[in-house]
Amino acid sequence: MGRPGRRAVRALAPRLIEKYSPQIVIANGENLAGGFGLTRETADELFSCGVDIITTGNHVWNKKEFMPVLSSEERILRPANYPPGVPGNGFIIWTAKGGSRVGVISLAGRVFMGNLDCPFRAAEQLVSEIAPCTRVIVVDFHAEATSEKSALAWFLDGKVSCVAGTHTHVQTSDERILPGGTAYITDLGMTGPIDSVIGMKKEPVIEKFLTQRPIRFEVATGRVVLSGAFVDVDDETGKAISIERIYEEFSG
Repeated sequence: MGRPGRRAVRALAPRLIEKYSPQIVIANGENLAGGFGLTRETADELFSCGVDIITTGNHVWNKKEFMPVLSSEERILRPANYPPGVPGNGFIIWTAKGGSRVGVISLAGRVFMGNLDCPFRAAEQLVSEIAPCTRVIVVDFHAEATSEKSALAWFLDGKVSCVAGTHTHVQTSDERILPGGTAYITDLGMTGPIDSVIGMKKEPVIEKFLTQRPIRFEVATGRVVLSGAFVDVDDETGKAISIERIYEEFSG
């Protein structure tokens, strides 16, 4: 979430990577640049901190100058269920550290969001394409409604290794392994300022609720939290062994 979030990633990611020794690091980066969208520079900053793949969501289109990057940079994904013809790709098969192959899919929800193609059918189609190459598949589902996120996880249980929700900026405490072996958490939360309204300065947001007038929002400052999860997956079966929430505060 903007500069404070990027600062926290720079400070905390190296220690977390040393602690967990992940084969792949995935981050949702759609709020990297001032809270809305990405730039080449802010994406590169995340890559330099050890992030391998950047997923996104509805704010991926906010910076028009980023469209050529989205078309050329395979490590940055936009939701796969946007209509055909939009720039970028919605999935990747990545060779992780140690040589394992990992499929990563970015999807966006439709409830309280946009009029996108069906994420369920898009996921089903992409899983069928990726499965012959690897059993390890991770899905970032950028959606508003918890019901939609939960339903997709149950729909994909046993077909993918992990379904992790993003978008609400509020970390949920429902991480678990579903019966078919899919790790699930409704929302990973945000990496951004704690004393805020989902990362934005409180006062303008409150004013908008009170007056219903258009108000310009700005990324908050102060204490920052890095939120996420570590998922352990069996390379051979693609089934999750464990999922652990990560919530680290940073005041630097």
